[in-house]
Amino acid sequence: MKPKFFILFIFLFLIIDANAQCAMCRAVLESGEDQSAAEGINDGIMFLMAVPYILVATIGYIIYRKYNKPNKTESTD
Repeated sequence: MKPKFFILFIFLFLIIDANAQCAMCRAVLESGEDQSAAEGINDGIMFLMAVPYILVATIGYIIYRKYNKPNKTESTD
């Protein structure tokens, strides 16, 4: 029980700063005065991030429905 709590504590309370942009994207966004490029990159990141979650959720829902179907072959007495 204690190792699980310790690992949970590490994941929840220790935040590691990470840079999510490549060097070229960061240079373009920091040097440009026009913010339309930054908005376009942010929209692209959101699209690329959302698609895998939607696919996994859809597959999970299909599996859930497959294994939790009510049995229609039961006879009522």
